[in-house]
Amino acid sequence: MAARLQQLQSKACQATQYVSKHGTTYYKQLMEQNKQYVKEPATVETCSELSKQLFYTRLASIPGRTETFWKEIDYVKSMWRHRQEMKVEDLGIAALFGLECFAWFCAGEIIGRGFTITGYYP
Repeated sequence: MAARLQQLQSKACQATQYVSKHGTTYYKQLMEQNKQYVKEPATVETCSELSKQLFYTRLASIPGRTETFWKEIDYVKSMWRHRQEMKVEDLGIAALFGLECFAWFCAGEIIGRGFTITGYYP
């Protein structure tokens, strides 16, 4: 166990040295490639304006998302009405979707408990 800890510590040290040596050049290259996305001047007012633009843009997309949601609900209803005509592939996809929903539910429960599997902290 101590040997593994020593090995992990040396790997972490090597990674830290690599980042400290090459991190600045990577940062400069990244900023140069993406300079069209940087808003100047970076003031509180600019940040506030950008956050409001993002919020209201997302708010404006709600009607389109709602329409898509209801179309999907109508599709599911029609599939349910004609369930005798469903193929095995369709049933498999539906089963996988249900399994995925259940997995996300379980993951949310574990995260909500503070990443404990057996229960909450006392």
